Amino acid sequence: MQHAKGWTTLPIPDGTPDGELVRRAASGEEAAFAAIMQRHNQLLFRTARSIVKSDAEAEEALQEAYLRAWRALSRFREDAKLSTWLVRIVINEALGRLRTRASVIPLDAAMNMIEHETGTSLGDAGDGSPDSMAMRAQLRALIEARVDRLPESFRIVFMLRAVEEMSVREVAEALGIPEATVRTRFHRARALMRESLASEIDVAMADAFAFDGKRCDRIVAGVLARMGTAGPPAGTGATRP
Repeated sequence: MQHAKGWTTLPIPDGTPDGELVRRAASGEEAAFAAIMQRHNQLLFRTARSIVKSDAEAEEALQEAYLRAWRALSRFREDAKLSTWLVRIVINEALGRLRTRASVIPLDAAMNMIEHETGTSLGDAGDGSPDSMAMRAQLRALIEARVDRLPESFRIVFMLRAVEEMSVREVAEALGIPEATVRTRFHRARALMRESLASEIDVAMADAFAFDGKRCDRIVAGVLARMGTAGPPAGTGATRP
């Protein structure tokens, strides 16, 4: 691995335990910290993204959070889980950015929102055809937009539980809230997602297989053209003009 300083280190095996990576990184081994970042990048980016709702700002928040983690490695307790510790740092950094621009959404502001258990199911992932890939991209964009609309307290829990598949205990530790609160917020977040996606699908269904004016005119013209060559209906005694 080549570093900006110009020196090279040997690659670190993928299975290297987090604790060993932390010890090596804390001693100044940049390759070990690079391995930590590569291992946790997706989880931490999604965590930041769920708060700031911007890819670019999530990247900035993540980079700053990594710098904070790098400086605080000596304070990491090996009896703790590294991913949970990093998630806390990222959350604090992302929330700090929201406070800076004075747009923090109170964590419990939406706890009394009424949810509707409207279910919907998504079809198969599809093949690798361009149409299938385009459809998946549109679906992904739709889901991401609906996640962004969730209240902040639900959005973070939903991202960590549904997307990153962290356990209830891990999410509770990362957010510093009771496990029962994690379950409640996740349940409500899923209900809100179902309702939102179901509403979107209802609107889309109204437009599906659209029978617009051009299609209507094209069918009528086609039938009239075929009628001209088919002759009059049988048994009517009518003749062509």
